[in-house]
Amino acid sequence: METMGVREYLRPQMDQVEAFIQASLVSDISLLDAVNRQLREHPGKMLRPILTLLCAGALGKINEDTIRYAAAAELLHNSTLLHDDVVDGATERRGLPTVASLLGGPAAVLIGDFWLTKCMDAILGASTESARVLRIFARTLGFLAEGELLQMQKARKGDTCQEDYVRIIYCKTASLFETSAMSGALSVRATEGQVKAVGEFARLLGIAFQIKDDIFDYSDAEDSIGKPVGIDLLEQKITQPLLCALDAVSESEADAVREKMVKVAGNPALASEIHAFVLAHDGVQKAEAKMQQYLSDAAACLEILPESAEKNYLKEVARFVGKRSY
Repeated sequence: METMGVREYLRPQMDQVEAFIQASLVSDISLLDAVNRQLREHPGKMLRPILTLLCAGALGKINEDTIRYAAAAELLHNSTLLHDDVVDGATERRGLPTVASLLGGPAAVLIGDFWLTKCMDAILGASTESARVLRIFARTLGFLAEGELLQMQKARKGDTCQEDYVRIIYCKTASLFETSAMSGALSVRATEGQVKAVGEFARLLGIAFQIKDDIFDYSDAEDSIGKPVGIDLLEQKITQPLLCALDAVSESEADAVREKMVKVAGNPALASEIHAFVLAHDGVQKAEAKMQQYLSDAAACLEILPESAEKNYLKEVARFVGKRSY
C-alpha cells in the first residue's frame, strides 16, 4: 500500500487504535469472538482512523479521546460493510468469503449490530466533545441508510443523474470520511474553522475515493484490485464512468442506454454492451478527471492548517487515493 509512510509515522497510535478495537470486540460467545478475531486479521486500508489521527495531530496533540474516535470510525465502517454484504448478496470481501456467505444474512446483521454498539461505547467513553461527536456519528449512520435506499430506488428506474450520484456516494462513503476527520479535530479542541476545513477536505476526499472505486468496476485487473469487477453494472448502479459517457451522447441514445440499465440485472451480455459503451465514449478517463478535481479541491481545504508533518501526510493520503490500484 502506498501509504506505508503514514502508517509508519502513526505506528504507535495505530497500534493503540487496533488494541482498543480488539479489546472492544471480545465476547464470551465463542462464535462471535471467533468471527470478530478473524475479521480483524484483514483490516483493510484503515483510512478512516488514519484521517482521525492525522487531523488531530495537525491541530493539536493526539490523546486518548482521539484513539477512541479513530476506533469508533473503524468500528462503524466495518459494521456497515457487514450489513452491505447482506444487502448486496456479496460472497466475497477483501478476497475472502463474507460473513453473510458463511453464516447467513441474519448472523452478519447481528454481528454488524454488535460492532455498531461498540462504536457508540467508544464515543460515550470519551470526555472531549463526546456528545457532539456522537451526534455527528448518528447523523452519518442515517446518511449511510439513506444512501443505500436512494441507490436502490434509482437502480430500479435507471434515472440516476449526477446530483443523485454525488448524494449517494456522499451518504455511503464520504460522510464517514468527513466524520472521521471532524471527530479527530474535535478531540483536540480545534477551532470551528479548523473543524469545518478538515471536514470539507475529508468530504471531497471521500467522494474522490468512491469515484476511484467505481472506476475499478470498469477495470480488467480483477486480481490486482482484490474485488470482482463489473458488479456495479449487474446491480444496475449508474456510476461516474457511465454518467460521463451518457453526457457525451444525444438524449435519445442516453435514454436507450438507461433502458438497458433497467434490464441489466443478471444479464452479463447486456452489461458487456454498456461496458463497451462507456469505454467507447471515454467514460473512465472523464471520471478520472472529475476525481482529480475533487482531490485538488480537497487539498486546497488544508491551506488554513498550520504546517506540520500531519498536514503533509494528509496531502499524501489524497495522492494515494488518486493513484491507488486497489
